[in-house]
Amino acid sequence: RDINKEETDMSVMLSKGEKVDLTKNNPTLSKIRVGLGWDTNQYDGEADFDLDASVFMLKANSKVGSDKDFVFYGNLAHPSQSVVHTGDNRTGEGDGDDETIKVELSKVPADYEKLVVVVTIYDADKRLQNFGMVSNAYIRLIDENNGEEILRYDLSEDFSTQTALVIGEIYKHGNDWKFNAVGSGYNGGLAQLCSAYGIEAN
Repeated sequence: RDINKEETDMSVMLSKGEKVDLTKNNPTLSKIRVGLGWDTNQYDGEADFDLDASVFMLKANSKVGSDKDFVFYGNLAHPSQSVVHTGDNRTGEGDGDDETIKVELSKVPADYEKLVVVVTIYDADKRLQNFGMVSNAYIRLIDENNGEEILRYDLSEDFSTQTALVIGEIYKHGNDWKFNAVGSGYNGGLAQLCSAYGIEAN
């Protein structure tokens, strides 16, 4: 279902599958901060838990144009500077986002239709880790100009075997941008997502 964000200062809380307009009622919105956060549960493994947020920038065929359209810890900025990953910094700001990605909608090249935000577990298979060991995962979008939270989506499902999550999509709808709360889990980790979006993972 679509949610219309009225002229309000309140952040919209989304459920899985819900969509909300970003720019229709706020045409000056361009600079967005995407904050992602999570908690790791107690588990018996020895290895650290390293979760990584990434963005796939897709064209009309739902594929990337090149490997540079995958913004992650190994490629922190798209050549257009429209999507910039701030790295593993923890600023402790607000509710304490674990990773932050900055998106400038006006800089997204015209032939890109969708920005897919994903979270994966580094070396999940080797470390025997999955998202069943993670709780309180969320994504929130903040208007960079005024610092106000636009929307928030808390993932409430138990992804007990999955090692990759597509959390949400920022996508073009006509001349406007919208957000879709996806919340889908995948077993094949980052490699499965890379393959699905047209990148050959090493």
